[in-house]
Amino acid sequence: CTLATMKSFAVFVLALVALCGSATAESDAQKQHDILGLLYKVDAHVSSKYPELQDLSKNFLPTADLSLYKDGGKAVQELMDDVENHRVLERHHFFSLFNEDHRHDALELFEVLMNCKDWHTAVGNAAYFREHMNEGAFVYALYVAVIHSPLSSHVVLPPLYEITPHMFANSEVINKAYSAKMKQTPGKFHMDHTGSRKNKEQRVAYFGEDIGLNVHHVTWHMDFPFWWDDHYGHHFDRKGELFFWVHHQLTARFDAERLSNHLDEVDELYWNKPIAEGFAPHTTYKYGGEFPARPDNVNFQDVDGVARIRDMIIMEQRIRDAIAHGFVVDGEGKHIDIRGEHGIDVLGDVIESSTYSPNSEYYGALHNVAHRVLGGQGDPKGKFNMPPGVMEHFETATRDPSFFRLHKYMDNIFKEHKDSLPHYTKAEVEFTGIAIDAVNVKGKLETFFEDFEFSLANAVDDSDNVEDVAITAVVSRLNHEPFDLEIDVTNNNGADSFATVRVYLCPRRNANGVMYTLNEGRWHCIEMDKFWRTLHSGENHIVRHSADASTTTPDIPSYDDLHTKAEAAVASGEELDLHKYLRGCGIPNRMILPKGMTGGMEFALVVVLSDGDQDANGDHATLEKDGKGESHAQCGMHGEAYPDKRSLGYPLDRVIPDEAVLLNFPNLHRSVVKVTHNDHH
Repeated sequence: CTLATMKSFAVFVLALVALCGSATAESDAQKQHDILGLLYKVDAHVSSKYPELQDLSKNFLPTADLSLYKDGGKAVQELMDDVENHRVLERHHFFSLFNEDHRHDALELFEVLMNCKDWHTAVGNAAYFREHMNEGAFVYALYVAVIHSPLSSHVVLPPLYEITPHMFANSEVINKAYSAKMKQTPGKFHMDHTGSRKNKEQRVAYFGEDIGLNVHHVTWHMDFPFWWDDHYGHHFDRKGELFFWVHHQLTARFDAERLSNHLDEVDELYWNKPIAEGFAPHTTYKYGGEFPARPDNVNFQDVDGVARIRDMIIMEQRIRDAIAHGFVVDGEGKHIDIRGEHGIDVLGDVIESSTYSPNSEYYGALHNVAHRVLGGQGDPKGKFNMPPGVMEHFETATRDPSFFRLHKYMDNIFKEHKDSLPHYTKAEVEFTGIAIDAVNVKGKLETFFEDFEFSLANAVDDSDNVEDVAITAVVSRLNHEPFDLEIDVTNNNGADSFATVRVYLCPRRNANGVMYTLNEGRWHCIEMDKFWRTLHSGENHIVRHSADASTTTPDIPSYDDLHTKAEAAVASGEELDLHKYLRGCGIPNRMILPKGMTGGMEFALVVVLSDGDQDANGDHATLEKDGKGESHAQCGMHGEAYPDKRSLGYPLDRVIPDEAVLLNFPNLHRSVVKVTHNDHH
């Protein structure tokens, strides 16, 4: 072996080491920067503002080295074959997850990204396929992959309303944005909620059309996708029960907003009756035309290629029969008990239906198909070739009042199951030796509306000859004054006790001013918080800040803020700490309180302490320190067991035969509070 050969070999080894290092040593800041670059103006080619990504989009060859993939390159070869043979949805076309062909494309890319062994391979694939796939399928696949891939566990996804603003902003504002771009004039445009004062539903449009709530809803379905298969990396603990609970809470919160605005609770949907409330979205796809409108009092029609209404009725009846019998039948004809502890989880999987359903062939997919049926009522026969309706996208669904009617309908099916279960016994409710002495609120339970500004930069097209200008939308949104919950507890056990603290806020009266009994009102209770505390022997004073509620998330920083932070961290080599924004799933913290009324609206504040040694699912110190991560109450934990073993909604989720008995437990405290709305904030 010659000296020249040895030198050449050494150079090769050093180059290989350098390449491997670049593939594995990316900082969190660099990863954050890469994801933001991949999501910048997804309708166009990769921007020259990101030269490395632009180079990858042109020169990266996904199939060049199949050893870079955990599956040996199987997924990337299949996707490349579909792309090269033009079997994927074209660019500049609307995308809907409920469309099986569209979903197939997105999941092909998702599987490629999940199988990448290192960051360089993942970013290369993302940059390459961004240029060759539909932008809607690309955004969906990238978001879900970032959420679930261990390679991106510290990456914060920018708010979707700034990435795909056409799905969140009305047509008038989008048109003004285009005009401002063409005239090179910065613009800040106020965005009104849909409808007019002639429509009573307009009083609560601020809730269903809240862009933060829209992001919570779509992100929950990204955290827990109905198409998920455990071979992607982990099992979703209690996914079906979480499906029930998160939508039950959306419905309960919507009812609280209706009561705050002198409206009756939302009525459920009936397949054999007209859809009372119409809806005009006033929004337009970037490519594909306007979102279809629906007039008032439309009778349900079969939707070609989706379902017949009689099929929906049959699905519902089969599920109700299962509840009545106390079991579902799996694909092999075996009975699965749903009267036990995990019955609600099985029922949730069946109703959605997810891949976890034990028998989707028989029970169908009531929830998913219902979304498509409702979305298709504007053009059920396909006569006008209309694009999907707002109900056919998780990010837009809550804008339509029929969303809450649909979920009240499904919520009542879940309630039928819950009401069939035995009520909780004394042993299941009491926490021996623990007594709540007092519960107080420090600060005001006061809400107000504020203006919120977000960027429309991704709504308008770029040109080499036209500079970017600042274009934003301003929308009114609900917020509240910060407050603390103070709980005084006596531990008479003579030693430390570990407690799970559960907090609910329950409307006291219906729209007619009639007081709910506890059994009537329990189903309308809003879960405010759930956390853990060690109770020392004797007196304990617990303080919980409203900003820390485990049902909520803070505002995600804007795209520009994230970009500025990531760029600065990359340049300086410093760490980028964005951990408090890692979960997009969760009710916006500013919406933890319902609107209330100007003169004050009464709610029952219910605090329950239960035995954490029995129901906490995890290390006590970790649970007490950070609650297993923000927004776990309704969004669970990625790849981990849900941190609470009790049924979601415990102990208010089952029939209460005698409220005096329940309220007599010293570990349960009910007080009356008022939520006031400030019209002049």
